[in-house]
Amino acid sequence: MTSMPLPLHTQIRDSLRTQILDGQYQQHDKLPSEKQLMESFGVSRITVRHALAALGQEGMVFKIPGKGCYVSKPKPTQQLARLQGFAESMGRQGYEAFNRLISLQTVSANAAMAAAFSLPVGAPLTEIQRVRYPDRQPISFDRTYVSVEIGQRLAREDLATRDIFLILENDYSIGLDHALLSIQAANADADLAAKLEIAPGDAVLQLERVTYTTEGAPLEMDYVSYRGDAFRYQLRIARN
Repeated sequence: MTSMPLPLHTQIRDSLRTQILDGQYQQHDKLPSEKQLMESFGVSRITVRHALAALGQEGMVFKIPGKGCYVSKPKPTQQLARLQGFAESMGRQGYEAFNRLISLQTVSANAAMAAAFSLPVGAPLTEIQRVRYPDRQPISFDRTYVSVEIGQRLAREDLATRDIFLILENDYSIGLDHALLSIQAANADADLAAKLEIAPGDAVLQLERVTYTTEGAPLEMDYVSYRGDAFRYQLRIARN
């Protein structure tokens, strides 16, 4: 069975996307003008504009009226194959990450938390709520749960600029070994949307993670909601 050829605007979009991902066009580079693209691909202006609009919706380019289209800064990315803190990951990509601390308080463990920490339901835990920013845009809302003892120590730390992972490792000499995590798609409710500066109902990625020490003890539980339009996870996998 012969496959149908892709529409012209899709071919142009795919060609430009490949060039951007391959590094032929770097961040803030100007793309060829509409006229140049029309001549290169032998298509109409409306076809070129359709392709550029699709790239804009993907967040890969942005348009400056009267000047043309430019390559956007890549979405912040976090590697799933490595256990690392948010600021640590963002720093490697050239982002200046910081946190807005919303609350740090003692709460009662629900069934999921109790199971993760091997505690009875209702046992006290410290909850830390933060909105996290790479540069100036809110990217995630985090709820972190730790023991009350560790929570009391973290309350004295600068949680606006420092990763909890690095504090635990470097300041408290607690070795981190591995984490169990799950990810699912969801829609933001009104409260989450306000925190992330998106519209209610917009797509978010929800991560649940339990981190363990080198002794195998549960140390931290996280519930993280990421903006679906501004963040991505990346994982390198091998066949064998």
